[in-house]
Amino acid sequence: MPTAPPPSRDVALETRVFWERFKSQIVATLVVLMVAAAGFVAYRVYVDRQSAAASALLARSKSAEDYQQVIARYPKTPAGADAYLLLAEAQRKEGKFADANATLQVFITQNPNHEFVSTARMAMAANLESMGKSDEALSMYQQVASLYPNSFNAPLALLSQVYLLKGKNRTDEARRACENILTQYRTTFWAGEAAQELRLLSSSEQPPPTSSLPALLARPPAEGSPSAPTPGGKKP
Repeated sequence: MPTAPPPSRDVALETRVFWERFKSQIVATLVVLMVAAAGFVAYRVYVDRQSAAASALLARSKSAEDYQQVIARYPKTPAGADAYLLLAEAQRKEGKFADANATLQVFITQNPNHEFVSTARMAMAANLESMGKSDEALSMYQQVASLYPNSFNAPLALLSQVYLLKGKNRTDEARRACENILTQYRTTFWAGEAAQELRLLSSSEQPPPTSSLPALLARPPAEGSPSAPTPGGKKP
């Protein structure tokens, strides 16, 4: 028994029916997409212009007040982040170590993933040293070495610990820091410095040489000294 052929489809008619049913939703979606695209382009243009203006202003900046102006006007730009570092350096040169550390802390808080975060922490530790806070500086150096082991600041942070530990007579810890540099960062410049410090630590712990001369060849006590025997073996 022959089967009936499938009913023919009118694609144009189906498309028109679909359009008539959903044209409002389609038009609304297209409008939203166009507005979003236009908004994104406008935002990118705004961001680029802000970044360019911030970079130009930073290039003209020379003083702490100039850097503060960059931060105030363009806080979310790369130049604004760089201005924090330059401001902290200007404050350090003026001897305002506490202010410099406060500036660096704001930089770290606002830019936790910035490539110079470890550098900012190193600067904070150096400022703490300048303020005579060696324990806090040592703790900061330890944080840098621990939190950023792959950064270029890690071996320097370890070596900075060595100097502070030597000043505190904590030679065993200083030696371990040197050994860590030689083990983990042997190809860096700081490995040579660590090797030199390790030699100094080793030499300082060696006991002074004792005389191996026979008693007969040793220099006799000066005449008239309490230990010098008198003729006949009698004391005066």
